[in-house]
Amino acid sequence: MQVPHNAFVLVVDGRKSLFFRNEGDAEHPNLKVEHAEEHVNPRDGEQKTDAAGSARSTQSGAGAPPIAQGGSNQAGGGGQGAQFAPSRGSFEETDYHQQEEDRFAAETADMLRRRALANKFESLIVVAPPKTLGELRKHYHKEVSGRLVGELAKDLTGHPVDQIEQALMNA
Repeated sequence: MQVPHNAFVLVVDGRKSLFFRNEGDAEHPNLKVEHAEEHVNPRDGEQKTDAAGSARSTQSGAGAPPIAQGGSNQAGGGGQGAQFAPSRGSFEETDYHQQEEDRFAAETADMLRRRALANKFESLIVVAPPKTLGELRKHYHKEVSGRLVGELAKDLTGHPVDQIEQALMNA
């Protein structure tokens, strides 16, 4: 992938973002850090107060069979004293860690929007793991999308700058 001179290169995952400017040319990028940000996002288990559970309902619900009481066995169970059978349902466990990563991606996309509207960059390359890249795309402003010249679906936030440059040249 060619990285235009003076391009803004964002390397991000769900908790860390690195903002680079290419001071080199298109074929030989020379990325210089402009800004780095790391967000504290504890493991999911450390953010929870309760585990996933189940809910019990004794109110009538769709398909809840009536239970006849007091000898009332009328068809349809609509007789006097009829009650509805309790129903059980479970609900999915909330992944607070993932929610926080998604929120961080949305905030990063908003920062890109502000910079694009202030003309802080003309061309943009985003490097992020596939899940983070997908979340960023949901929040791209049209000004950001219009300046986007490349994306690389890789997690490179923990790599040294020379490896990031090499990955971009090989893409």
